[in-house]
Amino acid sequence: MIYAGMDIGSRTIKTALFDTKSQTMIACKLRDQGLDQQNLTRNLYAQTLHETGLDGSAIARSVATGYGRSAIDFADTTVTEITCHAAGVRHLHPDARTIIDIGGEDSKVIRLDDRGKVQDFAMNDRCAAGTGRFLEIVAQRLEGDLHSVAYAAERCGRPAAISSMCVVFAETEIIGLLASGTPIQDIMAGVQKAIASRIVGMVGRQARPPFYFTGGVSLVPGMAQVLSSTLGRRITVSHNAQFTGALGAAIMASRQAA
Repeated sequence: MIYAGMDIGSRTIKTALFDTKSQTMIACKLRDQGLDQQNLTRNLYAQTLHETGLDGSAIARSVATGYGRSAIDFADTTVTEITCHAAGVRHLHPDARTIIDIGGEDSKVIRLDDRGKVQDFAMNDRCAAGTGRFLEIVAQRLEGDLHSVAYAAERCGRPAAISSMCVVFAETEIIGLLASGTPIQDIMAGVQKAIASRIVGMVGRQARPPFYFTGGVSLVPGMAQVLSSTLGRRITVSHNAQFTGALGAAIMASRQAA
């Protein structure tokens, strides 16, 4: 049986198809978010089906997750992103105990028990600090695209000290650092370190390894290494790191149908 998951995030929309026979994700697609979430998701879902040679009748059940899940009226039901991320990561990494997910406009830390159930979580969704949006704003201020500036940061001499995690105040600091001749790579390295420090504060003392990193920010060059160094623990970037929510949603759909 084939099940579908849709993760309607703040910056991107993801779809995934899960085959219970092979216990694998057989297809996934991603696109940028926009004003008409309903039609964008519907079109992406249709493209995902088309590329696998399937039509809607082949899907036994579908689940929508993410902050925009309530806008998707063609999904059979909705499930919270915390539950879906946990299910997706646990399927890909059965040993997972702590998930660090950093997306475009929120970040979350999810702790799992020995059975893979959500034990507790912490979430930052009220400001850009500690999110991909913060990194994007900094890259724009440094007049580069995010990935190229992040690659440069891996060659930094000394990370700049960024004392404010408020985007507005941090931009002011960055302007001052640029004016004083601080290299761009040192500024970005400092910002990455500041974000990692904020995430570590969310992790808390009770978090257990192994740690898995998901979300778009997990794919930013150097971010996993900075997070590992700041936390003092090994951080592994999850397989299909941007699709764990959509995969988890499809898995939840299969469990609901059982």
